[in-house]
Amino acid sequence: MTDYNYDDVPIRDNMQTVAFYNIENLFDVYNDEHIHDEDFLPTSPKKWTPKRYDNKLRKLGFAISNIGKKETGKHPALVGLAEVENAKVIKDLIDSKHLEDCNYGYVHYDSLDERGIDVALLYDKNAFEVITSEPYTIELTDDDGSPDYTRDILLVTGLMDGEKVQVLVNHWSSRREGEKETEHKRVASSDKVGEIISNLRYKDEDAKIIVIGDFNDDPHSNSIKRLIEGFDLFNPMETLRSFDRGTTNYRRQWNLFDQILISTNFFRTSDNLYEYSSANIFDEEFLKLFEGKYKGTPFRTYVGKKYKGGYSDHFPVYAIFKK
Repeated sequence: MTDYNYDDVPIRDNMQTVAFYNIENLFDVYNDEHIHDEDFLPTSPKKWTPKRYDNKLRKLGFAISNIGKKETGKHPALVGLAEVENAKVIKDLIDSKHLEDCNYGYVHYDSLDERGIDVALLYDKNAFEVITSEPYTIELTDDDGSPDYTRDILLVTGLMDGEKVQVLVNHWSSRREGEKETEHKRVASSDKVGEIISNLRYKDEDAKIIVIGDFNDDPHSNSIKRLIEGFDLFNPMETLRSFDRGTTNYRRQWNLFDQILISTNFFRTSDNLYEYSSANIFDEEFLKLFEGKYKGTPFRTYVGKKYKGGYSDHFPVYAIFKK
C-alpha cells in the first residue's frame, strides 16, 4: 500500500468529494441471533477472526481516506456505505488507523434485511452538518406472498459547507436469482427513490439531490433510466463503463452497479454554491488483484469460503463538487 500517496496534493477548500463504497460484508465477530450472520464468526467455516476483522477495517479505512484525494487533497466529505452489519462496525471503521483523524460521524438505521446488512452515511463533521435523516422501507413480496425484506433507502438532509443538499443512499436487490427474474424489485426501489425526490421537490422545488448506491443495475438499465429521465437527473457514470472497466466483475464481465446520480441544478454556475465537477471509479492498483486469471478485478476479502485478505468485491465511486 506504500506506493500510493497523494499526501503532497494541496488541500482545496473549494472542493468536496462525495463517495459510495459497497464494502462487502463488514460484519463484527459476534453472533446476532436476529440476523443471518453465522458465516461471519470465528467458529464458522470462514473463520472470521478479530485479526481478519481488524485487517479489513484498516484496509477499508486506507481506501476511503484516499478517495478523491488526488483532486481535492483531502478525504471525502461524504461516503455512502453498503453492507454494514450494525452501528458497531461503523464506529470501528471510523476509529480505525487511517480514518481516526478524519472526524467522521455517521448516520445508520437497522433495516429488516434478512442478511442483516444495511446502508449508512459517513460525513466529515468539519464539512457537513446533518439536519434530518430518515430510512425508507421498500415493500417487496416473494412469489408465495410473504414479505421479502431488503435494505432501506437512507435519506440524509444536511449542509455541505453551509449549502443544503439531500443525499439518498441505496443498495438495491441483487441479481442472484437472475437479472430478469429480480428486475421488478429494483424497479420498485427506483420508484421509491422517485417518490422521495418528488416529496423533496414539493417542499423545495430547487432541492439539490445526490443519489448514491449499489443499484445492482447498470447505467443503461431500465431502473436507472426511468430515474434519470423522469426526475431530471444526470448520471456521470454513463460514460465510465467499458468492456475493461467497471466497479464489480462477475464471470469476467464488468458491471457499473455503483453509481452517483445528481440533480441537474448542480450545473448552475454560482460563486458560492457547489457545482458538479467530475466523477470517477476509484480503481487504484492497490484495490486490484495483481496476478492470476482475475488480475485487475477487485481484491476481495473472501472468494467463497477462502480468505483472501483484500478490501471488497466492489470498487468505490466518487464525484467531485466545486465552488
